Amino acid sequence: MTLQLNQTVPDFRVETTEGPIGFHDWIGDQWAILFSHPADYTPVCTTELGEASRLQPEFAARGVKLIGLSVDPLDDHHGWADDIRETQGHALNFPLIADKDRTVSDLYGMVHPEADPKVTVRAVFVIDPQKRLRLSFTYPPSVGRNFDEILRVVDALQTSDRATVATPVNWRPGQPVIIPPSVSDEKARELFPQGWDAPRPYLRYTRLPD
Repeated sequence: MTLQLNQTVPDFRVETTEGPIGFHDWIGDQWAILFSHPADYTPVCTTELGEASRLQPEFAARGVKLIGLSVDPLDDHHGWADDIRETQGHALNFPLIADKDRTVSDLYGMVHPEADPKVTVRAVFVIDPQKRLRLSFTYPPSVGRNFDEILRVVDALQTSDRATVATPVNWRPGQPVIIPPSVSDEKARELFPQGWDAPRPYLRYTRLPD
């Protein structure tokens, strides 16, 4: 199954390190990031889960829940969590799905047969409170994810939703944003009374109020 942006993501019921959950109910009215790991006790994954745990308060401050996934069983997850805490200095502080029958992996297209049909690739799904897929990344098993970038795109998506803007390359909060071409100058004067700079008619930069 290939998920497309803005589609409603599939619901599922699974066992996790924090007990059984129904995915849509677990998301509730918040954002969620679902990310998969090739297997337990793998070195790159261990560093990623430590970093995600370190940044979890930053995600929570933005109303974002984190949830990981591996195709290994729950008992392995609990043992791996001990290793993550001891080697990375940050204890796992969000659920880790035990997808041993690959139900979720197949629903979300996380298994790439040409990589290894037995393991999931490093997939990331950013999901909004309406349970829509807003962004996805896919990394090969050998490449660790950049969680600072994942945090950055959450900021960009939430800013875009809130203020009817787009964000330029490498954007960070506090930097100028772009008024989309779909917003006329007349409408822009209502939405952005602070005005804008337009080096080209189609390229209008503005700053949002703090």
